Amino acid sequence: MEKISPRFGKVTCGDIVVLRNPQHPRHFMTKRVVGLEGDSVTYISNPETNEYEGDSFTHISSPDNGDKSKTIVVPKGAVWVEGDNKYNSNDSRKFGPVPYDLIDGKMFWRITPLKKFGPFWNK
Repeated sequence: MEKISPRFGKVTCGDIVVLRNPQHPRHFMTKRVVGLEGDSVTYISNPETNEYEGDSFTHISSPDNGDKSKTIVVPKGAVWVEGDNKYNSNDSRKFGPVPYDLIDGKMFWRITPLKKFGPFWNK
């Protein structure tokens, strides 16, 4: 984990960051940055999860289907983060924008799975 660039506001969209959970500051979480200060972010709130023959699946929500979408402008000094599992993640959709001060570092190296071992480059 690299800890220097977040201290200077050098976080970009797509970066994977380690941050303190805004709801429980003693706990850390890893999320992807999807919005920077001044960005307008639109997201679907409360996607629907259903059970089907014992397996759970998520209904992919769409504002066109009447699902609730929200738009927020990320305030100065904050970022918007989301988990890669969009429909089951504790992220900015639940706790809002994250102040830079809560970002502890950026991930730069993947260890597992072994076939993906190597650097995280913002692609």
